Amino acid sequence: MGLTARVRTRDGWAVSHAVVTVTDMTGTQVVRAEADAEGAVRDTTALAPGAYTVIVTAVGYAPTASSTIVTASGRAEIGSVVLARQGGSELPPPGPWTIDPAHSSVAAVAQHLGISSVHGRFTDFAGRIVIDPRDVTASRVEAVIKAASIDTGNGMRDGHLKSPDFLDVEAYPEITYRSTGLTPAGPDRWTVHGDLTLRGVVRPVDLALAYSGTGADPWGGTRAAFRATAELHREDFAMNYNQVVQAGIAAIGATLKVELDIQAVRGESLPRA
Repeated sequence: MGLTARVRTRDGWAVSHAVVTVTDMTGTQVVRAEADAEGAVRDTTALAPGAYTVIVTAVGYAPTASSTIVTASGRAEIGSVVLARQGGSELPPPGPWTIDPAHSSVAAVAQHLGISSVHGRFTDFAGRIVIDPRDVTASRVEAVIKAASIDTGNGMRDGHLKSPDFLDVEAYPEITYRSTGLTPAGPDRWTVHGDLTLRGVVRPVDLALAYSGTGADPWGGTRAAFRATAELHREDFAMNYNQVVQAGIAAIGATLKVELDIQAVRGESLPRA
């Protein structure tokens, strides 16, 4: 006898801190139960036959309300209840996630000669994501990029980019990003606020983040996928070098478009392949 329910996110993850409240037709609370670590709710309180309202709440999620009928058995079997993130934006389940560099990319695009683009990427980086279980907007992102790993497909150009004219990798070997907060920006989309340290200069940089979902991998892990973009201005980070080739056209544009495709594995470390 009693109440049973399973509380899940849209992509099937347990909401372990959900609370289920049952009220009768007068609005009087008759049952209040909390979900366990698996998102399951079980309460042995026998309910009198009749109509009830079931309200499910959890911090960071939009509440839901539905009606149920209790028969002579005294049981209220609610089944699965799906909660949406507050504001409609989803993220993976709470806890730490480790960025997998082998299946991720950190790239930048700059305009070249005013008519085309030069694409580059960093091949050596690491990072972690921590999804806060109580306040998703307090979740954290940290990443470290080795500046000398820049690769544009041209050795001479890469050497120039590593020089003091640009990244100055000898003096500033690491590029770091540390988030300061998240803001919902729509279904499955967020704005990540954070500080980027580049060439020893710290500037606030927002990332437009899209969350693509989660899934199992062949190595026994669980992966989450993200895509993020941002725009940087070179002069904000003391990269003022330029060469004007003709009629005021710069060889390299002042704006960089950053494009991140990230896979993260659930846990503090990557599984062995």
